[in-house]
Amino acid sequence: MSTPFPFTAVVGQDDLRLALLLNAVSPAVGGVLVRGEKGTAKSTAVRALSALLPEVSVVAGCRFSCDPASPDPACPDGPHEVGGGAQRAARMVELPVGASEDRLVGALDIERALAEGVKAFEPGLLADAHRGILYVDEVNLLHDHLVDLLLDAAAMGASYVEREGVSVRHAARFLLVGTMNPEEGELRPQLLDRFGLTVEVAASREPDQRVEVVRRRLAYDDNPAEFAARWADEERAVRQRIVAARELLPSVRLGDGALRQIAATCAAFEVDGMRADIVMARTATALAAWAGRTEVLAEDVRQAALLALPHRRRRNPFDAPGLDEDKLDETLEEFSGESPEDDPDPDGPGGGGGQPAPEGGQGDGGGAAAQPEAGEGGEPVGGGGEQSAVRAAEPFRAKVLSVPGVGEGAAGRRSRARTEQGRTTGARRPQGALTKLHLAATVQAAAPHQRARGRVGRGLVVRRDDLRQAVTEGRESNLVLFVVDASGSMAARQRMSAVKGAVLSLLLDAYQRRDKVGLVTFRGASAEVALPPTSSVDAAAARLESLPTGGRTPLAAGLLKAHDVLRVERMRDPARRALVVVVTDGRATGGPEPVVLAGRAARLFAAEGVASVVVDCESGPVRLGLAGRLAGELGGTAVTLDELRAESIAGLVKDVQRRAA
Repeated sequence: MSTPFPFTAVVGQDDLRLALLLNAVSPAVGGVLVRGEKGTAKSTAVRALSALLPEVSVVAGCRFSCDPASPDPACPDGPHEVGGGAQRAARMVELPVGASEDRLVGALDIERALAEGVKAFEPGLLADAHRGILYVDEVNLLHDHLVDLLLDAAAMGASYVEREGVSVRHAARFLLVGTMNPEEGELRPQLLDRFGLTVEVAASREPDQRVEVVRRRLAYDDNPAEFAARWADEERAVRQRIVAARELLPSVRLGDGALRQIAATCAAFEVDGMRADIVMARTATALAAWAGRTEVLAEDVRQAALLALPHRRRRNPFDAPGLDEDKLDETLEEFSGESPEDDPDPDGPGGGGGQPAPEGGQGDGGGAAAQPEAGEGGEPVGGGGEQSAVRAAEPFRAKVLSVPGVGEGAAGRRSRARTEQGRTTGARRPQGALTKLHLAATVQAAAPHQRARGRVGRGLVVRRDDLRQAVTEGRESNLVLFVVDASGSMAARQRMSAVKGAVLSLLLDAYQRRDKVGLVTFRGASAEVALPPTSSVDAAAARLESLPTGGRTPLAAGLLKAHDVLRVERMRDPARRALVVVVTDGRATGGPEPVVLAGRAARLFAAEGVASVVVDCESGPVRLGLAGRLAGELGGTAVTLDELRAESIAGLVKDVQRRAA
């Protein structure tokens, strides 16, 4: 077994280390989500935490880590007698992003269940993580069906495995820790809310601190065991402090004054539900125990708010997590009360529930869609008639645009696809392990052979060849590639604002449907990939917001650039189908025969069967219908900005229709 990097040897990252230690003191805090750029010791710190956790007492031989003092009466390995048991180290179980459902929750042997009537169950990662840590690196890339299972287990403290009426249940209470790079996409709000605390991490810009990081890492790589031995005393001291804080925790008093501050803070920041209040209360109590106190102070409440609220106050996917610390301080002061413990001396003995976030590390909301607009006065910022960027109009709920046919891409919420979860549409012979039994088809396959197999009694003689896998149909995510006209014909400020608002609305829809998105823009003499395909809808919104306009309309160049992007993405992920959304008024100018070249480029998409839609941005009393003509060349359909709204014209077809051959 490799020697982990010592937790106490991690340089800086005070908020990260504090959040992890608070969860070690009080697992009821609910875990921690670590957000930040790559190479900031996120995974290193999480993996190092497991070495500091106290040992747990388990029933000997139980695969589900039952507590001998109160064993689970429904444990599949039970029943167990109270008492006895053995000590072992707390586990940290890693959930790979590409794990299967059976690997996460466990697998039930359907063949033995049908033929022998026994529940032969192989535990999964949730069973391994019970009473320990479940760690998900790149948690924002986790497939939706695994997220659903995690949510169920986190909510109920148990995992259920059911196959055609045969079910197994076991306890699954774990400390959920996730790391993510926000550039690769955001988490679903339901899973985000399940993390008790969140911290933002970034690499230090101080040369001395960066030097120390490199020095320690090189020393560890040269001789991990020797490096760990040098930090053994510090590790032992932290481990003992965790044990002492756990013992003190039941004695910590959360007074009415502190509880009122918690409630007032959650109300002031308009967080949804009551989970934030509960998490803040548990965090403030853990902070007091960690500081060796039996009374929760105002500084504990403040630090708890900085850790528990930033990810809960986001109103939409484009709001950056963070808190307005001035508003936080005003709220705490207003509800400070009169008791002396509510106005502590932070430098006095026993003070300091934790270090607040570094200045500048967290800001007040305001994602790409809420930033001040550049060039408010509309002055030209460059030659050739280029106009400065304008603010996007208010987004709206957009019509659902989907790719026709049935795909086999990653699970999502946009287009029809054959998926592991969904509505049963048929049966087939299993290819590999059986994951979902089609009972009727299995019985039908086994029935003609019962006499030849010597069946006696009421039981059905089932062989492996009789088993049938259920074919299910659900929804997949797609690659939504936006091709946006930023030429001079789109440069009218009110018009471009409406166009950006429409694209922003489609980006919100793509976020909710778990799509990848890309952005190609064209203006002047060329086109460029403003954003390669990514899961980060935030990044696409930021590029859109800063998009300037002006110049000619090289429509053919924009379409050809989009075609190149799709060709590369098809090699990377052949199963993911694409939806091309061209946002333009349909005009083509610049170069020889621009209209002819645009038509040829559009017919490339039609020839390859790429689903497409043209958002017609033409305005004014006289309409040329060029966008509709372009949609015909693409083999897709055209919709106006008004028709794009979900509450607009009733009966607008939802699917992107291919042009009849």
